[in-house]
Amino acid sequence: MKKARNKAHLVPKGYGQKEGIDFEESFAPVARLEAVRLFVAYAAHKSFLVFQMDVKTTFLNGPLKEEVDVNQPDGFVDPYHPDQVYRLKKALYRLKQAPRAWYDELSKFLVSKGFSKAKPTEKHLTAVKQIFRYLKNIINIGLWYPKDTGFELTAFSDSDHEGYLDSHKSTSCGLQFLGGDKLVNWSSKKQGYTSMSLAEAEYMSLSACCAQVLWLRTQLTDYGFHFDKIPMYYDSKATIAISCNLVQHSRIKHIDVRYHFIKELGEKGIVELFFVGTECQLADLFTKALPKIGLSVLSDDSV
Repeated sequence: MKKARNKAHLVPKGYGQKEGIDFEESFAPVARLEAVRLFVAYAAHKSFLVFQMDVKTTFLNGPLKEEVDVNQPDGFVDPYHPDQVYRLKKALYRLKQAPRAWYDELSKFLVSKGFSKAKPTEKHLTAVKQIFRYLKNIINIGLWYPKDTGFELTAFSDSDHEGYLDSHKSTSCGLQFLGGDKLVNWSSKKQGYTSMSLAEAEYMSLSACCAQVLWLRTQLTDYGFHFDKIPMYYDSKATIAISCNLVQHSRIKHIDVRYHFIKELGEKGIVELFFVGTECQLADLFTKALPKIGLSVLSDDSV
């Protein structure tokens, strides 16, 4: 017979903190899902044994930079000094700066062991919200990372012109594979402003996919892989022609300059554009309602 044990955490009222007074910065070191999938794919490719680590009472190990005072907890009030408060030396759960304090402490430890911090640039700020709803009838479909296949980076991109009927904005979609069969990232995101033509929407979608390819290329460099002429597949010959034409065409002179970097990447040989038929365009999974046969074929090719 086991005795019941009750556990409790002493937590402050974090909801009462004010930025600039009780804390300066708040940050939670959460890894991006595509980075996790990239790591798992690499571990499977190399037949590595993966260990998962967890740190108990994580947020209690981070020293505080700010002066944070808390009331004496009920039941533990000092009868000789009932009006005094505690000044925290380390973070507690519910403090807004607790994740940041723990991240700084962990970084300091890793650097002392010979690790080095990454130096993020603007391309690392490309954030893609991933919304993918799994239905009950596809619960058995999942990601499969075989170890006996290649590790080359490839990408598919497509767009849905004026898919949003209320705002008439288009959707940028993209998928990135390793070895052609290991899906590590996918995205479907509404474009920032209304495109004036189908070619413009497709050009913007291709640029967004290219930005994600660059991020994956940078990550793979840390794993010892150096890729150039990364194949990107699109189902529009007009968009490919615009992307490969170094002369600014009158059809695209109104497009925001930030989308034109794909031309430079093609000239440097970092990416290479290829035409793919609509029936083989995997990115169509995110752009349109497909018939049953087409959906089944593309789903099998993707996962």
